[in-house]
Amino acid sequence: MTLHIPFDNSYARLPRDFYTPQAPVPVKAPSLIAFNAPLARSLNITGADDPQLAALFAGNALPAGAEPLAQLYAGHQFGHWNPQLGDGRAVLLGETLGADGLRRDIQLKGSGPTPFSRRGDGRAWLGPVLREYVVSEAMHALGIPTTRALAATRTGEEVWRETALPGAVLTRVAASHIRVGTFQAFAARRQHDLLRQLYDYTVDRHYPDARDPLDLLNAVIARQADLVTRWLSVGFIHGVMNTDNCTLSGETIDYGPCAFMDVYNPETVFSSIDRHGRYGYGSQPDIIVWNMAQLATALVPLMPDEEGAIKAFTQAVHAMPDLIRAGWLRRFGAKIGLTDPRPEDAALIGDLLVLMDRGQADFTNTFRALAEGDARDQLTDRDGFDTWEAQWKRRLSEEPGDPVALMRATNPAIIPRNHRVEQMIAAAVAGDDAPFHRLNAALANPFDPAPEDDDLRRPPTPSEVVPATFCGT
Repeated sequence: MTLHIPFDNSYARLPRDFYTPQAPVPVKAPSLIAFNAPLARSLNITGADDPQLAALFAGNALPAGAEPLAQLYAGHQFGHWNPQLGDGRAVLLGETLGADGLRRDIQLKGSGPTPFSRRGDGRAWLGPVLREYVVSEAMHALGIPTTRALAATRTGEEVWRETALPGAVLTRVAASHIRVGTFQAFAARRQHDLLRQLYDYTVDRHYPDARDPLDLLNAVIARQADLVTRWLSVGFIHGVMNTDNCTLSGETIDYGPCAFMDVYNPETVFSSIDRHGRYGYGSQPDIIVWNMAQLATALVPLMPDEEGAIKAFTQAVHAMPDLIRAGWLRRFGAKIGLTDPRPEDAALIGDLLVLMDRGQADFTNTFRALAEGDARDQLTDRDGFDTWEAQWKRRLSEEPGDPVALMRATNPAIIPRNHRVEQMIAAAVAGDDAPFHRLNAALANPFDPAPEDDDLRRPPTPSEVVPATFCGT
């Protein structure tokens, strides 16, 4: 059966200023690592048994209806402005309408150089491809808005980073790849007609109820505030929250030096290139506000009264920290069993986090242990926990419903821990994909894992700790 993707490529119908037509560059010997058949079905893709899947998802052949292109965008990277970035190692094949009626992009990542490659090779090595596949699918299972992985393919070629490494291509699915940096590109060039077209396209695709740029800004702020509080609630650290990695759709995108915390520490940083902790765990709320300020700045030229727009946009951005605090309280309240947390509950949550920080407690296992009745064993200050637990139980006595069920549905038992991801990558480089497939299967049920996957819940031993993660470019 031939693979069929029902393409309907709206981005390709925009002016060429938005992109460059670009076919993926064929590779030597493509071989399929994984194909996400359930995701394919939800996208109305048929032909999962096509023997040409590897060739199609490595870029050696184009599925019928594809109109491959590399998108233009700009962005602030670690706070520094770069006027032109764009898809340097990715090609958007096109879009499809899923069974739910929503439009989604299908993109090849690691598919060869484009006009935006900036002297890069346009390729990806196997490690980052498998990391993004595993972590993005895990995030989806956790209920966090995210891009997803449709396929992973070996290329049969080597790429050079510090050494020769096996090459691979990821097929990524996204609500869209419109970024804050896409708006910044046209605003910085003062191409206001194109900026208006981008605004109209984004509203039509993602926010049909938005009446003006202020409505759009407020809607994106709400989604991004919600997204970051979801990250915080599972101990996720994006690692590279540049404005070109911040989507208008509100999805998590670009799993480069990302990681989940083991030991709780709000200053945790994993990214090898984040030398000053700009994108550390506890800094993410501040950075998303900063990113939304950059979006607001890019939208100002679309308003007839720029002075009035600046005032209104500034108010919208300044209101965002309150949204984040409210979202944090709601999500962390649920983590300790509170259906309707009150403002004063923030102190109760904070006291537990202090105990965890002082005792170097495991973030995921401590919160899960609250639901399982053995959280005391996770902490070194047992007396401190006993005092906290007494206050907590008094507060729970005022709650309706079943707090244990709420905690079990909120606190995952299993996450893609760094050491397991690295072990999986090392095995795949050696030719063994079994750990990759096992990890994916286990992470598909993070709140109710199978007993045989209990070993994946274990924090790393001192020798297994992964202190830094890398972009892969």
